[in-house]
Amino acid sequence: MNYMKDSKYCICPRGYEVNSPRVVESIFYGCVPVLISNNFVPPFFEVLDWSSFSVIVAEKDVPRLREILVGISKNRFMELERGVRLVRRYFVWNYNKGPIKFDLFHMILHSIWFNRLYEI
Repeated sequence: MNYMKDSKYCICPRGYEVNSPRVVESIFYGCVPVLISNNFVPPFFEVLDWSSFSVIVAEKDVPRLREILVGISKNRFMELERGVRLVRRYFVWNYNKGPIKFDLFHMILHSIWFNRLYEI
């Protein structure tokens, strides 16, 4: 976990399951997630603009990953890093205090509502 805290980018390849803790862990530690997948539907896609706080890379572009990340300007990286800080609260579960507006509990409820409303 210390590596995540000290890293600019955290690689989040797709896993064998629908969900992976890598993405949430990287956000929690303030690391810009690099999502490597062709068909990944990120959590809360209906609310969050993932391009504002993550880098999305197609699987075919993995050999160029270093080139892609080095090619991101300092200003763009700072925007992504700021975006990570802004969305972090949406991924925090406040189990000691109970639900807090816009925390993970509310985001899950909103996601369920949205998916039922639009039959996704």
